[in-house]
Amino acid sequence: MNSSEKSLQTISLLAIIILSVVSIDLLTDKERDAETIYVVIDNRNQIENNSTIEILNRSDVARIASFNIKVFGDTKMSNETIVSELVTIFERYDLVAVQEIKDIDQEVPYLFLDELNGNLTNSSFEWRLLLSQRTGIQEDDQNSQEQYAYYYKSNVFSAVGNGTLYDDSGNDSFQREPFLGKFNLLDSEGNHTDTEIVLINIHTKPTLAVEEMNALDEVIAWARNYFPDENDFIILGDFNADCSYASYNEIVNLPISSENYTWLIPDDADTTMSDSRCAYDRIVTTSDIEGKLTGTWGVDENISGPEVSDHKPIWFDIIR
Repeated sequence: MNSSEKSLQTISLLAIIILSVVSIDLLTDKERDAETIYVVIDNRNQIENNSTIEILNRSDVARIASFNIKVFGDTKMSNETIVSELVTIFERYDLVAVQEIKDIDQEVPYLFLDELNGNLTNSSFEWRLLLSQRTGIQEDDQNSQEQYAYYYKSNVFSAVGNGTLYDDSGNDSFQREPFLGKFNLLDSEGNHTDTEIVLINIHTKPTLAVEEMNALDEVIAWARNYFPDENDFIILGDFNADCSYASYNEIVNLPISSENYTWLIPDDADTTMSDSRCAYDRIVTTSDIEGKLTGTWGVDENISGPEVSDHKPIWFDIIR
C-alpha cells in the first residue's frame, strides 16, 4: 500500500468516527426532546377511589349526586317505566343536580317532583326543587336552551335563596350558563348547621368543552363575589371532560386543575352508558367542605340502559 492509499484510508477512518459521534449525539438529543414533549405533569389534587379511612354509616353522611338525564322532556316523562326507575335512582341520594332538562313548557321538572313525593309513605321529609330559568340567554346560544335543577330531601338540605345563573353577558363563555345553588347542610336531627355549600351545575357544549372548562375558574371568581361569605364551592355536572372532546393534556392544564381544586371523579372512570369508556361527568371542589369531605365517591352502575339516560349518576359523600 503506497503513501497515498494510506492517507486516504486514514481520512476515511476519521470520517467514520466523526459521523458515529454526530449520529449518537443526534439520537441522544431526539430522545431528550421526546421526553420534553411527551411527559405531562399532573398537578391536580385527586381523591382516590373510596380512600377514606373512617367507615361511616349511610345516615351519617349526605350523599350528593349529579345526573345528566338525556333529553328530559315530555316524551321521557310520559314513560311510566322510565319515570319509575328515575324515582328509584333518586331515592339513593339526598340531593341530585340534574342536567339536560328540555321542556319548553317548563312543566316536566314539577311533574317529576310530584312523582318523587308521591312515592313517599309515612315520610318525615319531602323532596323539594331548586330550578333554573332556561339557559342560553345570549342570542347565539338560544338554539340549545335547557334547564338545570337541584332536587333535595328537606330533612338533609335546606336551600338558601332561589339560585342564580352565572352572568355570562360579558365574555359569553358558555352555551348554557352554569346554575349556582346555595344549600345549608342539616344534621341528623334535621337542624341547621354552620355548613353551607354552593353547588355549580354545568353542562358544557361538547365541541367547546375545553373552552368552557377553562372558563369555570372565572365562574368561581364570580361566585366568590356573589356569595362573599362562602368558601365551599363544588362544580359538578356533565363536563364532557374526556374522549374526543377533551384530552388528558388539555384537562391537566385547565385553571381548575391547579392546587386550589380537588377532583373527585378520576380520568379512568366510566360515566357513560355506551361501549366506550369516557369520564364525561365530574365533581370538582374548592375545599374539603370544612373537613366534611369523606373522600367517598362513586359512579352509579345500577341503571337499566340508555333509554333512561346515556349517562350514569356520579356521587360523593359529606359528613352531616
